[in-house]
Amino acid sequence: MKTDLAMNHAQKDGTVGKALLMLDIIADAGKSLRFNSILELSPFPKATTYRLLQTMTSQAMLSYDAESQKYSLGMRLVRLAHNAWKQASLGPIAAPHLNQLASAVGETVHLAQIENGQVLFIDKLHTSQRFETLAQAGRIAPAHCTGVGKVMLAFMQPERQEYALQRQTFIKFTNTTITNKHALMEELALIKSEGVAYDKEEHENGIISIAAPILTSSKLVIGAISIATSTSRHTVDDLQQYKDLLNATTKALSAEAELYLHPTSGS
Repeated sequence: MKTDLAMNHAQKDGTVGKALLMLDIIADAGKSLRFNSILELSPFPKATTYRLLQTMTSQAMLSYDAESQKYSLGMRLVRLAHNAWKQASLGPIAAPHLNQLASAVGETVHLAQIENGQVLFIDKLHTSQRFETLAQAGRIAPAHCTGVGKVMLAFMQPERQEYALQRQTFIKFTNTTITNKHALMEELALIKSEGVAYDKEEHENGIISIAAPILTSSKLVIGAISIATSTSRHTVDDLQQYKDLLNATTKALSAEAELYLHPTSGS
């Protein structure tokens, strides 16, 4: 709904503030939107809303599909977000840990973080050319149907978890995709008790993974790592063999990340 508060914040920051508010509207929706849907959520008049969308589309911050007549986040925005994460996140310090893990297991390894309930893949290493996953560095994916997404949701603090859950679209990608909040909550409880999450072909047919959270000493989620493979190579049960090594990697990365982020803490 249109709010005076949103309008006041955007007006205060001028055109840039207005453009960012439009990006937030589309990002928070978690899906592509038609102009009329955006207009219902926009605090600006129709002409202003249209002008902002056109400007951001021409700058590749938004993408417009002429066939569906829908707007979505653009590749330029995704690229900027990815570069920002690499410079201000786990990316730089995680690389040696990911390399070591990928070499040890001989499978694809992903590093991810979460923002506004959506997964952003920070890095990807694969040692086999025999299969490929949709997850690519810089790509955004849903949290409700990915191993890294589910494990981060499971270990979030309650308030942050609820915020993220409200932003899940529960789109069905495969026959095993979890499509409602109740079922997801049951899954998250199981994940938290086991310490790892499994993607059982929930995002892509033929692709499975095991994921573990990267937690600070105060149990805050700062990311996740997954080991992914194809069903032609392994079963979900087979992935349990990687659990100890995966947990050791996330713990080592967590310890280094805390020193990196808070270099004066500890001794």
